[in-house]
Amino acid sequence: MKNILTSDRTSGILSKLSGANQSFESDYPGKSLLRQPVHTIYGGAHLFKTNTAQKMGKLAIKNLNDFAPNFITFAHALELKGAESLPNKVSEINALVADVEKNGVDPANSATWLAWRVYEQVCKKMKHEAVEDFRLDYEDGFGIRPDEEEDTVAVQGAKAVAEGMKQGTLPPFIGIRIKPFNSEFVKRGVRTLNIFISTLLTETGGVLPDNFVVTLPKVEIPEQAAALVQLFEVLEADSELSSGDLKMEIMIETTQSVFNANGEVTARKIAQAAKNRCIGAHFGTYDYTASCDLIAAYQTMDSPVCDFARDVMKVAFGGSGIFLSDGATNIMPVAPHRGENLSALQVRENLETVHRAWKLAYGHIRHSLAHGFYQGWDLHPGQIPVRYAANAAFFLEQIQESTVRLRNFVEQASKATLSGDIFDDAATGQGLLNFFFRALNSGAIDPEDVENAGVSVEEIQGGSFRKIVETRRK
Repeated sequence: MKNILTSDRTSGILSKLSGANQSFESDYPGKSLLRQPVHTIYGGAHLFKTNTAQKMGKLAIKNLNDFAPNFITFAHALELKGAESLPNKVSEINALVADVEKNGVDPANSATWLAWRVYEQVCKKMKHEAVEDFRLDYEDGFGIRPDEEEDTVAVQGAKAVAEGMKQGTLPPFIGIRIKPFNSEFVKRGVRTLNIFISTLLTETGGVLPDNFVVTLPKVEIPEQAAALVQLFEVLEADSELSSGDLKMEIMIETTQSVFNANGEVTARKIAQAAKNRCIGAHFGTYDYTASCDLIAAYQTMDSPVCDFARDVMKVAFGGSGIFLSDGATNIMPVAPHRGENLSALQVRENLETVHRAWKLAYGHIRHSLAHGFYQGWDLHPGQIPVRYAANAAFFLEQIQESTVRLRNFVEQASKATLSGDIFDDAATGQGLLNFFFRALNSGAIDPEDVENAGVSVEEIQGGSFRKIVETRRK
């Protein structure tokens, strides 16, 4: 048979294709294997103290203990899967709780097991690390104040962060949100950035906190992100920082940040303008819905308007390694009545009000998770238990089935398998690995749950099903 595709005929074609493939791989490096926080708490910069994360954690635990002192009450409040089958009477609730504490819980009783396990994961998480990520806010959470006042707060915030570094009281992720780089606020944003970073580096001897990031809100054009990168370069050049140390997040909060006047996807252009400095893209629910001309009653996290924008973000940032975050529920779990001598009616109203706010936030978070947004905002300590509960329930509802499927697939070393009535191939093998990767890193499950699926924590953290299979074949 005549060899038509000789090397002299194909070399030019393949060389051109090689360049295109390399360019594609540069634009789409794939999923980041770094840890992504499940939430970011935004708080006015003027309120931040060295021990703010610890105080918020204690308040979150108190909120849980006050309004859901056991796993059954918590399950009913959030309407966890199967919660309707759990007891409602106080005496029956107490009896079941006592029985579980003494004898453990039977996994075959799915409703009790899920309620108990979710509560256990939430309690462990809040004792160990209630606040994962905190943003000192110089934008909406701070407001428009005289320049002298914002200057002072920028210095105070930087010094508090520096002291937190020394004391070891900072959360694992931390940063600041400056004012937007539009015509109205760009000078103020630059001024706060300069004061904060300069003060922080002076106080720490030129060292940034771990996982420090600058959030740029209301980005509408790529040039705004590019300008922040250039400012980073100046700050790094005039300090002990290395080139590339300063990182940023962008916020998608207007229709113009989704599509521009030419019908192009602005979101990805903004990230490209930020080069490798952009590690996250956060969706701003309320600014975005306002830019869509929605009235207040319909500015909700689960609005179809928001779904559209988030879907565009998923496609625009897919494979880029940029973390995506959803917004926040703006109804706070705050009891209307305070004091020690409350009437029975007031106690009941407090419980109902907090549980109603919890259920709303739980639904919003589950909606985000189902759409592939594994991070969101929290605005109040009382929202923290719900954040971890929604995250835990989302994964624990699937843990038993996913364990069987992944174990079977790994044992067969990549051969397509049938688990029950579900057909799994290599793509779903990676999807199952992603499930355990997300669940473990978020605190929804424990290392023992990973090992039950026939893989190690190290293999899960490696993030590649193909590599696991290759190792098992050898």
